Amino acid sequence: MLTGAVLTGGGSRRMGRPKALVEVAGAPMARRVAAALVAAGCGSVVLVGGEAGELGGLGLPLVPDRHPGAGPLGGVITALESAPGEVVVVACDLPYLTGDVLLTIVRAAAADPAADVAVARTNVVEPGCALWRPTALPVALEAFESGERAVHRVLRRLRAIEVAVPAAALRNINTPDDLVP
Repeated sequence: MLTGAVLTGGGSRRMGRPKALVEVAGAPMARRVAAALVAAGCGSVVLVGGEAGELGGLGLPLVPDRHPGAGPLGGVITALESAPGEVVVVACDLPYLTGDVLLTIVRAAAADPAADVAVARTNVVEPGCALWRPTALPVALEAFESGERAVHRVLRRLRAIEVAVPAAALRNINTPDDLVP
């Protein structure tokens, strides 16, 4: 079963509240990302990181980040350790992502069973949108334990395939100004 994980950490200082709860087109960003994960075939979707009291209204299970404050790589590792198999990990600040775009990544991974990771790419790699296989966990853990915190650098240590996706689907929201179309 494919699991979906929404990374909820970070961004609160710039947004004035948890980024996962910021509304885009009438829905919290994390809920929009979760809907895209379900549309792509994820049988379960969890939130990784954040505070249960703040995020409880989203109605999704919360997996505490085992490495709080250590950036998205800690969240990816938590998602991999929590999922029974492959996991699609998406940052909560990608509210324009669709199930069709995620299906493109899932299908690319299925076509290349030797890949550890299938990661979205526009004109640049978007490490906050990828399908991760359990084979990536030992490498990610080793990198993390040696002090690495950047997901894009860990991708270089893995058999990663890049999957072209529309740039509009990966428009992220980092500041209040990003909410303006």
